[in-house]
Amino acid sequence: MHVCLFIVQSKDRFPHCYWAISATKTYSGTAILSKHEPTSVDRTLPGHPDPSLVKGRIVTLEFPSCYLVATYVPNAGTGLKTLDVKKEWNVHFTRYIRDLDKKKPVIWTGDLNVAPTEIDLANPKANWNKTPGYTEAETTAFKEILNPPEEADAEHKFVDVWRKLHPDDKHYTYWSYRFNCRYKGIGWRLDFFVLSERLVERVKMCEIRSEIWGASDHCPLVMEIDGQL
Repeated sequence: MHVCLFIVQSKDRFPHCYWAISATKTYSGTAILSKHEPTSVDRTLPGHPDPSLVKGRIVTLEFPSCYLVATYVPNAGTGLKTLDVKKEWNVHFTRYIRDLDKKKPVIWTGDLNVAPTEIDLANPKANWNKTPGYTEAETTAFKEILNPPEEADAEHKFVDVWRKLHPDDKHYTYWSYRFNCRYKGIGWRLDFFVLSERLVERVKMCEIRSEIWGASDHCPLVMEIDGQL
């Protein structure tokens, strides 16, 4: 499950909690815990033909000046057996985030299940077009969200904030439980904050907290942004 904590200056602890849980037990879940009450909440991916697949994978909160979208993007599967499912999600999500961005800026976060470039995983050559999260189809879809092709109906670009602030660093947010990958430093950067370009100047910091260990095979990613949302 992906959990997004949206924190502002307040003495109360997350009075507003929004969950999306898969109909299949232990399959997928997404949550946002917020200290600000949103003006609207949505748990759908408009246009996607399979609501049961979407359930548990997306929560969108609308605030006065932005949208906050938390996702647990589908995995392309062992042997890439569900890559077509991932492609279909990407088509509809790309359209969705662009439509939101036309109305107000977007903060998109979560486990995006893609390593965008060769420095975002420990063994790129061995995994290219063989392992879910690092195929041409997946990396191209992510790249085209950040920098829409000319024919796309998009007004603005998006920015992978951690990578913008750390252009050459090799840090990871996920390590397989198998083969002691975390101890060996064999990881992937799969968790992101992706922002509408016009929000980026307000970012004060974005850091991967790989020193924090817990039950998850992921570590926290944190971002601090200036001003009211």
